[in-house]
Amino acid sequence: MSLGSLPTLTDIESERCRRNLAPFAKKVFGIVDPGAAYQHNWHIDYMCEYLEACYNREIRRLILNLPPRFIKSIIGSVALPAWSLGKDPSEQILDGSYSEKLSLKHSVDCRMVIETPWYKNIFPEVILSSDQNEKSKFVTTRRGHRIAVSVGGTVTGEGGNIIIIDDPHNPKKAL
Repeated sequence: MSLGSLPTLTDIESERCRRNLAPFAKKVFGIVDPGAAYQHNWHIDYMCEYLEACYNREIRRLILNLPPRFIKSIIGSVALPAWSLGKDPSEQILDGSYSEKLSLKHSVDCRMVIETPWYKNIFPEVILSSDQNEKSKFVTTRRGHRIAVSVGGTVTGEGGNIIIIDDPHNPKKAL
């Protein structure tokens, strides 16, 4: 956008995604699940509002209890870490799940979002470090990171300002 020109719809949408998790999460959904139709609902706005409060350190602990297929994992384990790193590339995030396979999937999805031209346009300061860019852990050049862990896995020596626990129980063994 040049000085004195009006912002385009793309500029406005990009700014909305930079500022607010809900529009960012909608775009992330289209990236990680391109064959599915996104259906916005009030619960998405509420989840994002509370997760933003967690990011801003206004809420220390938050539990989201929703039925399966309500996109809480895409928002909590993919969009939130990507958005948080975009806002602060030095942010340190630990994200855990009951399953290593699920934990790695969320990490790969998050990294895939960060590597898109769309994301790079919105958050140009986020650059993944070439010396630590794995499925289980990727690091930014500003030393922020997203680490994927599973129940029984170890994070000894690692830290996180944001700790996400997504699906801590195997649904088949929960009862």
